[in-house]
Amino acid sequence: MPADTNPYGGVFGGWLMSQMALGAGSLASREGKGKAVVVSASDFAFPGAMAVGDELSVFCETVAKGRTSITINAEGIARERNGEATTRVCSGTFKFVLLDDDNRPKAIQSAADEAALSASD
Repeated sequence: MPADTNPYGGVFGGWLMSQMALGAGSLASREGKGKAVVVSASDFAFPGAMAVGDELSVFCETVAKGRTSITINAEGIARERNGEATTRVCSGTFKFVLLDDDNRPKAIQSAADEAALSASD
């Protein structure tokens, strides 16, 4: 939308970063099975321009897991509003920490932990 533009009329990089964070956060919450908050963001690049009205798709991939953290790479691809042409417009890396109900770091459950829980049900 026009409110998300920079002074030159292009889509503001901060808006693109927030969309990538939302997509990466969704993956972190799904993999961590709960609340996941961003603790760092790095390696941002904006190799292409996105116009107002273009459609943005955000693709995410988990690249590392720690005891309580998940690191995710995100990439934004813009599709022109009235066509099929696509452009890679942004990429970056986000680190999330999983939190429990008391907002304290929570360990990531391994596949073995999940299998043991399922077997005990």
